[in-house]
Amino acid sequence: MLELGYVRDHLAEIEEKIRLRGGAPQVVLKNFAEVDLARRQNLDALQKIQHARKLDSQRIAELKMKQKQGTASAEDSRLMDELVEQGRVQREAIPAHEEAARLREAELQGILAGIPNLPHRSVPPGTGAGDNVEVRRWGKPAVMDFEARPHWELGAGLGILDMERAAKIAGARFAVYWDLGAKLERALANFMLDVHTREHGYTEVLPPYLVNSASLFGTGQLPKFSADLFRCVESDLWLAPTAEVPLTNLYRDETIDQGRLPLSVTAYTPCFRSEAGSYGQDVRGIIRQHQFQKVELVKFAAPQDSYEQLETLTGNAESILKKLGLHYRVMLLCAGDMGFSAAKTYDLEVWLPGQKVFREISSCSNFEAFQARRANIRFRPQGGGRTEFLHTLNGSGLAVGRTWLAIIENYQQADGSVIVPEALRPYMGEERIVPRKM
Repeated sequence: MLELGYVRDHLAEIEEKIRLRGGAPQVVLKNFAEVDLARRQNLDALQKIQHARKLDSQRIAELKMKQKQGTASAEDSRLMDELVEQGRVQREAIPAHEEAARLREAELQGILAGIPNLPHRSVPPGTGAGDNVEVRRWGKPAVMDFEARPHWELGAGLGILDMERAAKIAGARFAVYWDLGAKLERALANFMLDVHTREHGYTEVLPPYLVNSASLFGTGQLPKFSADLFRCVESDLWLAPTAEVPLTNLYRDETIDQGRLPLSVTAYTPCFRSEAGSYGQDVRGIIRQHQFQKVELVKFAAPQDSYEQLETLTGNAESILKKLGLHYRVMLLCAGDMGFSAAKTYDLEVWLPGQKVFREISSCSNFEAFQARRANIRFRPQGGGRTEFLHTLNGSGLAVGRTWLAIIENYQQADGSVIVPEALRPYMGEERIVPRKM
């Protein structure tokens, strides 16, 4: 969330940044200036009444002392009666002013909560994926002397991916993994966690999979994106859409010593998303699911270090793809294609030969102080001074299901089997996945 004073003082700049994101300032900002002015006027009126009451109370106390001492005049008695009556009128007027200020404050906070983060100056303009900028590529597409097949065909043929039984159990956009398919998922998760904890210095966390509304507000999913979430009925609990939510909120309402920064944590969790508005998109296979698993990377950094940490985090995610030998590219997202809370985002897109497309497999973002302000996460500068909001960053390290299908498509053989990448063989205990009955 943006700071109120900054929005007030930079309204024209914010309007322009909203346009860069493809939004309409009049819709996002609504009547911010009018509400902000009305709120300040309400608060000013309330403060004037409270100040007047304080002065009147002091004067009444002085007059009562004179009465007690027997030195009060008739004029003093008349004045005290006037002050007492004036105090009664003021006292009765205060609740109305307080309620008006409360309503204006709530309206103002609602507007602020709906304003997206401002794109960093290095973010290119644009309205969609077509305006994203390729930063680099790694590796080469797998060479095949046969027609590559998509993962949903390969998975069914191998007996490791079962969409029909998943639909019977839970409906569309769920998957059942069998045998070496399930083992490949587990192997990938363990491999990723080992790399990030042993080589990249992340601390592994096993967080709750259910989160409350305050946590979702802190990371920016609420109130704007409630339709994308699954909520537990008659409870203030939601299924976590990503481990970003519980990991970031580990430090909600806390202050961290700057000497501990950057803090880096990782977790492997299921993720639950309603996929609202995605009807008809990616209906084949496991590209877009209601439930999927992901290894998440989250960093807490001092503001002056956060963009260096973004490059580090992105490199950490890339290292998994390199170790698995998967061809990918890094895309710098344009302003209109970034998430609501992000100031700058890199997407890692892996090559899928069975579909002949690059697909996002990780999204690495710097949120600057946007989430920290919503979640009240601060740091205490070295050498003293006032506490400040730190910067938060996160990225997938990686989306396990999409890595699973990337391996199936890139390592497929002409006979329908799949070679297990060397990095995963210690975790799999297998060199090849061959057809088996489900």
